[in-house]
Amino acid sequence: MRARALPWALRYRLGSQVASALRLVTVRATHLHCRVEIDRPVFLGPGFSLLMPDGGAFVVGPGVDFRRGFACEIRGEGCVEIGPGSVFTSNVLIQCSTSITIGARCAFGQSTLIVDGSHRYGDPDVHWMEQGYDHRPIRIGDGAGVSDKCTIQADLGERAMVASGSVVNRPVPPYCLVAGAPARLVRYVGPPERRDEILGAAGTTRRNGAGPGAAPGGPTASQAATGPEEVTTVSELSTAPGISTAPGASR
Repeated sequence: MRARALPWALRYRLGSQVASALRLVTVRATHLHCRVEIDRPVFLGPGFSLLMPDGGAFVVGPGVDFRRGFACEIRGEGCVEIGPGSVFTSNVLIQCSTSITIGARCAFGQSTLIVDGSHRYGDPDVHWMEQGYDHRPIRIGDGAGVSDKCTIQADLGERAMVASGSVVNRPVPPYCLVAGAPARLVRYVGPPERRDEILGAAGTTRRNGAGPGAAPGGPTASQAATGPEEVTTVSELSTAPGISTAPGASR
């Protein structure tokens, strides 16, 4: 059985590591005009792409896993920083013109978009592609988990969780699960002793119209998270389809 598995191991284990090392050499050799710092160990999957025509910075800590089809586009003096141990599954796209900071051990599901800008479109006399952009830096806290096919346009707190297909356009508090388009706070999944502190701050923000999922006449974050506790835990969510961190998944 071991002998029969040897061709697979050569192709998908040893071969993928050799290909990753060659991609790293190529990336470093072709980005001398900008700041590219990628610490080892690192895995650069097939289709890894950096578009940095103007300069800027792309800084990656050790142990980061970029799986198939990862792309990052940095314009001007934009800066993308990625903490150690983070995982990007298939076809994740980052677009940055200011700064995007991702903490340690974050996970991003298939076809997720992380972007720090949005088109202006309010002038009916000018085509929306000619109205420019609004930009804001984005910070994603340690241990955040984003499932598949999400759009991230705002901050995520430490260990925040984002359900599949969500559009995050307002900051998400730490240890909170959000879902929907636009994303709304669904559940608090953090330490019990921090529940009132975190949800109280989120509730104040929502009443001011600047928090995750704010809506006229809608419930506050504290109200949305009260009631019987769900059995879902952070560990269960972090291993859901789309954000698997198992070695070799989605490569």
